[in-house]
Amino acid sequence: MAILQDWQKIAYNENASQGELQKFWQRYFLLEKGVYEKLLTNPDEKVEGTVKELADKYGLTILEMAGFLDGINDSLVKDNPIETMDENTRVNLVFDKEKLYKNMVDAKADWLYNLPMWDDIFDKETKHRLYMEQKKSGTVIVGKKVGRNDPCPCGSGKKYKFCCGKNK
Repeated sequence: MAILQDWQKIAYNENASQGELQKFWQRYFLLEKGVYEKLLTNPDEKVEGTVKELADKYGLTILEMAGFLDGINDSLVKDNPIETMDENTRVNLVFDKEKLYKNMVDAKADWLYNLPMWDDIFDKETKHRLYMEQKKSGTVIVGKKVGRNDPCPCGSGKKYKFCCGKNK
């Protein structure tokens, strides 16, 4: 069985109490923050290796590394085979900086997108722009509703109720 499935069984265990899961995630988020602090200190470094090698490098267990790889995968330049990986699978942590920042904002992970290392990567205006782009991308904008007696938006010149709004 792939290690990602083992990670998901623990991380999303429906039989665990709320307190157990909360402690689990608090501990994991601290570990995750530590890895991101190291990665963002040297953001252009091409980090590659087996899952086991990277877990050892960042002081994580194999399963914690699987969770980390699952979380960062959408931000990578080249995806890792996370669904099928085992501890000997070669993976990379080469990330797109803008994508990573936006994904952290999307995940509401303020402890990650507010890391001081981002200040050396993006200026304040760029961080704000990326933050706003990500927030707006999830906002649905509903257009003005056409009233029955308004001109039809198709441009026919007829009232909407006698044109495209007609019950057929």
